[in-house]
Amino acid sequence: QVQLVESGGGLVQPGGSLRLSCAHPGFTLDYYAIVWFRQAPGKEREAVSCIANSDKSTYDADSVKGRFSMSRDNAKKTVYLQMNSLKPEDTAVYYCATDGPPSCAMLSDHNWTDFASWGQGTQVTVSS
Repeated sequence: QVQLVESGGGLVQPGGSLRLSCAHPGFTLDYYAIVWFRQAPGKEREAVSCIANSDKSTYDADSVKGRFSMSRDNAKKTVYLQMNSLKPEDTAVYYCATDGPPSCAMLSDHNWTDFASWGQGTQVTVSS
């Protein structure tokens, strides 16, 4: 399994911004896609954004398009989720995950249980 360490969550007002980080020390993740998921209380875990070195594919859920962007720094072995124009409905625990399908284009054929490596999760709360 791949070790993933998340940071950057917190409390922010609506319209604000946060940047989440997911470090994967010791692994380059050239083969697997890496995905940000989130889970709000009482809701299913959902994929938010994805990036894959294998085929340069990306994915953003409709609910976050134009507001969230995912990037990676391969030298630092870290991926980021920049979240802008945050809304109360973005409140959730955010997880990064990998060790699943190699391409973001395959996300529609998989669910969160197909990813074997997970970070510990970081809470994002959007509230005034």
